[in-house]
Amino acid sequence: MAAKTTLNAKNLESLGAQRLAELLIEVSMGSAAHKRRLRMELAGNHGSEEVAREVRKRLASIARARTVINWRKVKALKNDLETQRKTIAETVAADDPQEAFELIWQFLALANPIFERSSDSSSSLIQSFHQACKDAAAIAASARIDSNVLAEKVFKAVQDDGYGQYESLIAAMAPALGKDGLDCLKTLFVQWSKEPKDKPARDERKVIGWGSASPLYEDEIFGTHRDLTVRIALQEIADAQGDVDAYIAHHPEKTRRMPITAADIANRLVSAGRAKEALEVLNEVDATGRADMPFEWQLARVETLEALGQQEEAQTYRWTCFEQSLHDQHLRAFLKRLPDFDDLEAEEKAFAHAQAFPDVHQALTFFLNWPAPAEAAKLVMRRKAELDGNLYELMPLAVEALAEKHPLAATIALRSMIDFALDSGRSSRYKYAARHLADCASLAPHIDDFGNARSHDIYVAELKRRHGKRHGFWSLVT
Repeated sequence: MAAKTTLNAKNLESLGAQRLAELLIEVSMGSAAHKRRLRMELAGNHGSEEVAREVRKRLASIARARTVINWRKVKALKNDLETQRKTIAETVAADDPQEAFELIWQFLALANPIFERSSDSSSSLIQSFHQACKDAAAIAASARIDSNVLAEKVFKAVQDDGYGQYESLIAAMAPALGKDGLDCLKTLFVQWSKEPKDKPARDERKVIGWGSASPLYEDEIFGTHRDLTVRIALQEIADAQGDVDAYIAHHPEKTRRMPITAADIANRLVSAGRAKEALEVLNEVDATGRADMPFEWQLARVETLEALGQQEEAQTYRWTCFEQSLHDQHLRAFLKRLPDFDDLEAEEKAFAHAQAFPDVHQALTFFLNWPAPAEAAKLVMRRKAELDGNLYELMPLAVEALAEKHPLAATIALRSMIDFALDSGRSSRYKYAARHLADCASLAPHIDDFGNARSHDIYVAELKRRHGKRHGFWSLVT
């Protein structure tokens, strides 16, 4: 009997078309989203032209809306956007790519009005527009859109990229644009950069902030934004054309000495077989006495040394970087290049270095990422006085990794969070601290020897002695 009432397609078919239609009408009552979906399915029976008409109407309706989009409305809007986007990319594009091309640009044009009335910082909505950029590229190629027409559309879109919705558009469109389209797009941005910047009369200029010694005017900020937009666009075009020199030229000389930018340039030079120049770019960055160089720069330097055939220097630098940062990727790459058995000895040396590392939390993060739970437990037990229970992103991860085989170390990590919440009087964390104490109680029977740590009962008694007046906490303890 249960099998016949299970909700699946086969069982529902037995109800018959008429009964299913009645149920769908009933279920859709009060749900605009369900009604739209049903209308879309009905339109599909009449061909892609009717589907396109329904999509166009819906996109226009979304564009006209003025209600504020708060966090409660994000999910429904996201679902609506995805329905329209997928219908364009999968249904309309299959039958009429020209119509789909127009619709996907109408879809992309929704970004600004949507984000202008959105009070939610969720990234879920922007993801729909980033995917639509990729869809637009695929549809453009299928529709054989003229490269100059496509370049003009991309240019106007990037000019109006108010919320980052078009940040991936040039890279996505590169194959569809081809050489002629990319050249045209490059010309459009260069021409825009040379256009005079209209400066309003002095008494009409709008002050939008203050610098260290003078006001910041809106027109000045716009000019800066335009310059930045052009520079980034030309960099992306250079990348798409495989022109490393142009990519470098579109970076101001000052920014080329910034670690991340230097790493980006070096990576491109190495890929182009110009490792010697890559090393020169990296050497322009002042790294003297700096142990906090970004991982991207360090990795670029290692790969550049490898490309130059300087494997020994690369290995030495990998180990130095690991010693300074405990970044597990440096150690993995170092060990991978060692002969058999030498890697085991080097790993032991690395673990010993991490155990003595000045920042106990950096060391704990390394052992968790490796993963080496036994070493993490050893670290926690040896340096429990240094643990910061305020690190609510790290400590729960440690507890999860240690609980099964190292219950005492997990207990120490839990106690660090409990002690922080109570010692600092963080009432907002009392409910979590109460859960942590319950976790301690469940771990206690699995601990044969507490060693120099207090047993669970003694720890609870000590908590009551020190924090007996934290009634908000104790009321939550079961």
